[in-house]
Amino acid sequence: MYKIAKNDGPRINEEITARTCRLIDADGSQLGLFGVNDAMKRAREHGLDLVEIAPNAEPPVCKILDYSKFKYEQARKDEAQNLVYEEDKRLM
Repeated sequence: MYKIAKNDGPRINEEITARTCRLIDADGSQLGLFGVNDAMKRAREHGLDLVEIAPNAEPPVCKILDYSKFKYEQARKDEAQNLVYEEDKRLM
């Protein structure tokens, strides 16, 4: 059975369809080219997720990180951006 990737965010773990990826570690260091299965194994060893952050790059760029924390931080940034937009709108 095929898994269909969701369109509401980046692909994570088993949703990643590429065979290889350029891997970035949780601390931001570039580890080089890895097979996606090896990259997922490495992420699991750290208790984290493998997230595809640049799917259109060749090869795609994936990062090892805590996806729930990543989503929370993105939501906070979006909320802050909306507040700035609303403030600018009121000044006009």
